[in-house]
Amino acid sequence: MTALVPVILCGGTGTRLWPLSRASYPKQYWALAGSGEETLLQQTQQRLEGIPDLQPPLLICNEDHRFIVAEQMRQIGVEPAAILLEP
Repeated sequence: MTALVPVILCGGTGTRLWPLSRASYPKQYWALAGSGEETLLQQTQQRLEGIPDLQPPLLICNEDHRFIVAEQMRQIGVEPAAILLEP
């Protein structure tokens, strides 16, 4: 079986959930659903658990959010294959 590399798109500024979501901290980085512990980004990654031959994820985010993305993945014990930055 071929290895599967998940690509998680987590860019955007979250303008539709204003005032909670701001350009500096959009909705995908907030814990809005589920147990209230994990963010939407973390929940997206966790939904992939158990898929056979799954490789580390490739995350695509805004340049301003790279540290948030890296920290949130660290919190759930995931080392991304890469974090690609959009301008």
